[in-house]
Amino acid sequence: MSLLIQIQILPRQQEDENYILDVALEKAKLRRGDLSDWRIRKRSIDARRKPIKINLQIEFWLKDEEREIIPPFIPKQVSNARKIAIIGAGPAGLYAALRAIEAGLKPIVFERGKDVRSRRRDLAAINKDHIVNPESNYCFGEGGAGTYSDGKLYTRSKKRGNVLKALEWFVHFGADPDILVDAHPHIGTNKLPAIIQAMREAIIEAGGEVHFDSKLTDIKISEGSISEISINQTSVYKFKDVILATGHSARDIFYLLHNRNIKLEAKPFAIGVRIEHQQELIDTIQYHGYTDNPYLPPASYALVEQVDGLGVYSFCMCPGGIIAPCATEQEEVVTNGWSPSKRNNPYANSGIVVSVAPKDLPNYEPNDPFVCLNFQKEVEKKCWEAAGKTQRVPAQRMVDFVNGEISDSFPKTSYQPGIVSVDLNVVLPKLISKRLKKVFVAFGRKMKGYYTNDAVLHAPESRTSSPVLIPRNPETLEHIDIKGLYPCGEGAGYAGGIISAAIDGINCMDAIALKYQSK
Repeated sequence: MSLLIQIQILPRQQEDENYILDVALEKAKLRRGDLSDWRIRKRSIDARRKPIKINLQIEFWLKDEEREIIPPFIPKQVSNARKIAIIGAGPAGLYAALRAIEAGLKPIVFERGKDVRSRRRDLAAINKDHIVNPESNYCFGEGGAGTYSDGKLYTRSKKRGNVLKALEWFVHFGADPDILVDAHPHIGTNKLPAIIQAMREAIIEAGGEVHFDSKLTDIKISEGSISEISINQTSVYKFKDVILATGHSARDIFYLLHNRNIKLEAKPFAIGVRIEHQQELIDTIQYHGYTDNPYLPPASYALVEQVDGLGVYSFCMCPGGIIAPCATEQEEVVTNGWSPSKRNNPYANSGIVVSVAPKDLPNYEPNDPFVCLNFQKEVEKKCWEAAGKTQRVPAQRMVDFVNGEISDSFPKTSYQPGIVSVDLNVVLPKLISKRLKKVFVAFGRKMKGYYTNDAVLHAPESRTSSPVLIPRNPETLEHIDIKGLYPCGEGAGYAGGIISAAIDGINCMDAIALKYQSK
């Protein structure tokens, strides 16, 4: 059994492996000759006080121990195996497909959007021409929302499944092995497309199928079990098992299920704005003015506060990042953030969102599964109208927003379609705006300098998670009323990011495999 040792070093010492090994050996009271192997298992930054330190967890194997190396992905040839339908090629869908291949099942993936590279033209059309393709955008297409909106792999959810396995698959398909070590792993939007393409090629090579421009348009239930699905309204396929991994923005799927009398529930979610500071300011705050150290990455932050009974928190913080337009329909605006792998843009952005439950909303109806979804849609459309009915978004400087003053100028923004000066106190629901006003002042007390009129709010940040839950049996992971239908990932309400969605995809496919093994 390996031995774990915790040490601290200075940032400039993290590239000196000999020094790291010597420090760890001294703490463990061992010598080099006592080891058969070693590695850095975890790495994080401790910037709570000066001097800034790097926390390292070192793993030792003693000389009488063997470090077991298990291949992360072991495919089988599944051309003639039992077929499993997977709706959606985001992280949940792709990981479900990869897990199917390991389990000897044949995944048939149907993705409404385009392949990962063809999506780029549609993203450019949103940014430059304000044209939203409802089937191919930042949310829809191969790889899902995470491919072109950051690729952060951090998850707090350790109980959902094997986080390490999910990360190891990313490395197997081309990600930097550092993601296995970093406390907050990140791939970057510039590197994810090649990794996603490699996953697709592995699925096809093993005998699976991946179909693009293939939208689920109907579903048939017979005697309480899934029996057929329709793709693009014309093609009908018979399946006994369907993993529904459509993502949190596939509203048409919610309506389809509702129209087929498949039970849905309203689900709590969060909504607010995306704020942008200069990265240099965030570095100065977080690193106590110590910003010229080349061994420190661009600083991030995580903030949370209870305001008038509701939680308000930072969401999807992107150091060295860019704010992106993430609408999925023409008559709405939505913001999100992403960072390239080097996180070397001059801006830092983060969602600052208010957590709301169905009962908190003014349009609450006890049995309406679309209470939160309708509230979300209303905010997005009102922001679209306020900014001129293009993909420009309403914006306001932070202090101006708190004081109720319209901003007469702005610093440069990373949001390419552009921003329009608007009083967000008028545009956003009071439920949201009044808590945001209080929380910015509170966050300014926690991070000296954060509360500044040089920071700009972009509205809305509204796609934090699914506003609808597709309920499932916690044991079988099937829908509570329908055998063979597996609600999966963020869109069904069971994940909150790339890794948790990927793990849920694995879990759903494991449930299918177990069902047939038991028979």
